[in-house]
Amino acid sequence: MLPENTDKFISYFDNITDHRIERHKLYPIIEIVFLVVSGNICGARSWRDYVNFGKAKLYLLKQYLPFSNGIPSKNTLYRVYSAIKPELLQSCFTSWVKSIYVCVNDVIPIDGKCIRGSHNRKNDKAANHIVSAYSSTHSLVLGQIKVEEKSNEITAIPQLLDAIDIEGSTITIDAMGTQKAIAKKIIEKKADYILALKDNHKCLNENVKLFLENEFNKAGNGCLKSNLQVDKGHGRLEERTCYVSDNISWLEKKDAWAGLQSLIMIKSKRTIGDQESTESRFYLSSKPADPLYLNHAIRSHWSIENQLHWILDVTMGEDGSRVRKDYAPQNMSLMKHIALNLLQNAKKEMKGISINGLKKLAGWCDKTLGIIMSKNF
Repeated sequence: MLPENTDKFISYFDNITDHRIERHKLYPIIEIVFLVVSGNICGARSWRDYVNFGKAKLYLLKQYLPFSNGIPSKNTLYRVYSAIKPELLQSCFTSWVKSIYVCVNDVIPIDGKCIRGSHNRKNDKAANHIVSAYSSTHSLVLGQIKVEEKSNEITAIPQLLDAIDIEGSTITIDAMGTQKAIAKKIIEKKADYILALKDNHKCLNENVKLFLENEFNKAGNGCLKSNLQVDKGHGRLEERTCYVSDNISWLEKKDAWAGLQSLIMIKSKRTIGDQESTESRFYLSSKPADPLYLNHAIRSHWSIENQLHWILDVTMGEDGSRVRKDYAPQNMSLMKHIALNLLQNAKKEMKGISINGLKKLAGWCDKTLGIIMSKNF
């Protein structure tokens, strides 16, 4: 038997408004959501996969929900996910995440990802671009929002920040999101930021670079505090030194950046065999000039690439998906995020297994699938 708390996840998705006419409500929305999330956990990638999975595992799915009319057809799944307003699913998702996630001293990277397979040439529709927030500490997707066509991440990020709990955390964003309004929004929500500088703020980037490199070249590195971190493995050696200064008095219009406290330079040296490369990157931050913490937080930003985007593409086949009609790409992206959150949480207690391995085991072993789906966070 499954644990008594098996309805915990289901309860957050059981109030989605169903606008279908009565004769098309043979399969409740919650059953359709639950079927697709479970299928994603076990490796399903297409509408037909979800149907075949549901028929094979119907006896198990019925331990959670009635499925009185069995498993819907692939056309039914396609129509439902194309029609559900993404805002409804996203609201359920963020409510569920807030119930299982406590934001305390976390580093939360925010970054965008293009779902390449959602490009519809026939209708000249651009591929969906989804911006996500990710807990690097707990390996959880905290929220997502679609970038509207003819727009960009600058307008999407504030909406995402409004939807999630970030108080007490540090938000890391690449250069696209280095905007005064975004910095202000983060501070207003009682969080901190580390924002990358590049040529979208060319003058500011050059000034920060000149100041930090001049300090670096002084005896004793001037007023800079520093921290060195070294990673070694797979024939690669990487040394990252974080140099940071809290001297911002010289910076013009510094007050336009809400809460600004420190300027950061990361000097990286990577050695692979006899090949060596170096790189310098620059950041603004509302955190105090603590090089140890800032080095760690900037490194943590890459968790959204390695633990989320890479897994979505390689392990869950998101880029290869040809789901592209109406709201379906955005909704199916959210279904994959839900499945990945459940897999990541179960993986913490199953040492030595990858997400891909856990997916296979869930497909092979009913007990493993039941544990993943019914686990009380």
